[in-house]
Amino acid sequence: MFELRRLRLLHELALRGTLAAVAEALSYSPSTISQQLAQLERDAGVRLLAPDGRRVRLTEHGAALAAHAARALALDEQIRAELESLRPGLAPVRIAVLQSAARTLVPNALTLLAERAPDLRVEVAETPPEEGLFELSARGYDLVIAEQYPGHTREHRSGLERDVLGSDPVRIASASPVRDLASLRTHAWVLEPRGTAAREWAVQQCRAVGFEPDVRFELADLAAHVPLIAAGHAVGLLPDLLWVEQPALRLTDLPGSPAREIFTAVRRSDADRPSIRLVREALTDAFAAR
Repeated sequence: MFELRRLRLLHELALRGTLAAVAEALSYSPSTISQQLAQLERDAGVRLLAPDGRRVRLTEHGAALAAHAARALALDEQIRAELESLRPGLAPVRIAVLQSAARTLVPNALTLLAERAPDLRVEVAETPPEEGLFELSARGYDLVIAEQYPGHTREHRSGLERDVLGSDPVRIASASPVRDLASLRTHAWVLEPRGTAAREWAVQQCRAVGFEPDVRFELADLAAHVPLIAAGHAVGLLPDLLWVEQPALRLTDLPGSPAREIFTAVRRSDADRPSIRLVREALTDAFAAR
């Protein structure tokens, strides 16, 4: 019989690509990972891994078993969700959340949960959507709050279920009034790091009106954008969800008044867990009450 924890190690290796990455994600030593996968090979009776330079790769048998492992882990979650619904008490929920939602949406949702399910433990980590969605697939989190910008689609990972919370307008933020986006071609800009959906989308907005933004400040922390803009050192594009209170900045609509989509994602096999449903309902209500 295959042991589920060893199947998870193979599943993690298929996702992360290296034994070192699996060891870091699961807080094991690489030697422990290697030993457990060697035992899984003995259980399977076939080679699952093959040397590939200084790394290892999955053999054809290894890839096939990794696909079965993903289904076995999903079934295990479905069973646990059904058992949880039949007994008192709620399993903890681990949430990955983008920064702007962590400032506004999550505190209000936690207040609702304190009233509706006071015994429910919710653990929250601020995590970029790209990383959060990956870790959700890898079972590092139970729920992710992420974003999608208009015209900029995110990869749909198999086994994940999305639920849209609503739309969040993105506006030009500046220290003084501006006429329109095109008038900012000579200004310094503050944007999120390269490779993020927010950065790519912002650059596309500038290019659409005929210029390349002069990005002098690259900061992942949106809250750090605000004082730079307020002091007149830069302009930027900021979402409304960032504001806990009335912003001390000038906000100007972009052409077409675009808005990003805020959504939650969970593993489909985990969607019926009572604790997951409670958290999603609280997030939906908190977003609607903004």
